[in-house]
Amino acid sequence: MTQGSTRLEEVASRRKFLLSTGAAGLTMLAGCSQSSDGGDGGDDDQTEAPGTENSGQDTQNEGGDNESGLDTTVLTGDGSSTVFPITNTAASYWNSNPEAGDGDYWPSEWAEEYDTDMRLADFFAEQYGYEPTGERSSPPFRVSIALSHSGTGIEGVMEGRVDIGDASSSAESELGEDAEGLDGFVDHVVGVDGQPIVVSQEIKDAGVEQITIDELRDIYTQDITNWSELGGPDRDILALGRAVGSGTDTAFRQNVFGDPEAPIEPDQRFGQNQQLQQAIAQADNAISYIALAFVTEDTPSIGLEIDGTLYEYGRNLGAADYPLSRDLHAYTYEDTSRKEAAFINFCLSDFGQEIFVAGNNYFKLPADRLESMREKVAASNY
Repeated sequence: MTQGSTRLEEVASRRKFLLSTGAAGLTMLAGCSQSSDGGDGGDDDQTEAPGTENSGQDTQNEGGDNESGLDTTVLTGDGSSTVFPITNTAASYWNSNPEAGDGDYWPSEWAEEYDTDMRLADFFAEQYGYEPTGERSSPPFRVSIALSHSGTGIEGVMEGRVDIGDASSSAESELGEDAEGLDGFVDHVVGVDGQPIVVSQEIKDAGVEQITIDELRDIYTQDITNWSELGGPDRDILALGRAVGSGTDTAFRQNVFGDPEAPIEPDQRFGQNQQLQQAIAQADNAISYIALAFVTEDTPSIGLEIDGTLYEYGRNLGAADYPLSRDLHAYTYEDTSRKEAAFINFCLSDFGQEIFVAGNNYFKLPADRLESMREKVAASNY
């Protein structure tokens, strides 16, 4: 399906700017990147375009029940900076609720694919019993996605502070396999990340095009400390990483070292992918693991050789046997409400997978997994 391709091309030039502005920029509409191997909640202004800054959790108590008794309070989410581009972009589109035929956000080709002339959020919410508000551009309920990291999202949804917990590693990895309450999580996988290894542009320009997974391990245990040991310049290696408790860090340690609690020694850690991306771009000697959405010209990927197979950005990071591949989760807890299901189904729709997942450089779910995820939140369940 190519309906989203024009839209993706139009916003590609904006994505580099949004990434460069960090968390503030990514509360704006996240566009697409250059990948071909796949891909905020607003404030009170009902006429805002997608991409205005999220008002955070201040709106959580707005709204109420509509005449049908359905919950119309703000749907809240928090967690992983890796999953954030997906759910935040979805929130931007949902909150804007563009009319069918809007060339930027709800093009005629897509509306015709779904055989509807309804506004975007109205169409997807109606399947779950929500009626249009009758107010121009106002969705049946609004969505507000906050940005932190996986551990916060998982704890937040478990404790009832948010509706959806974004996480780029599993609840089991974050909390421990024996943690109390694990059986209450409902796992909704909305996309897949093929976690790449990136370096400062100067390092790639100096000839470091690939490393082995053993060399990667040695870098993060400080057994290799100079780029000259890897065919690069005589320059100290600045090994950067994500904060402990982030899904990206947990997944990296699990996938590279075989233990989510394996001791590693990065020189610096960062709480969000956005901050990490900026640090790599500003250095001339850095290396790091990062989410696919944050590979740019200033933070280029290098190949990673594992057991004789070279895994490269744009070619095979989505392969089933690439060990740094990981699911991107939007958890609910104990059950999934009608309101939560409507929004998650929006992310799992063909439109959502193309625009919110592939459009942010992540991999869409394969057909069999997509079907099973959709079944969990099917409107017929409600």
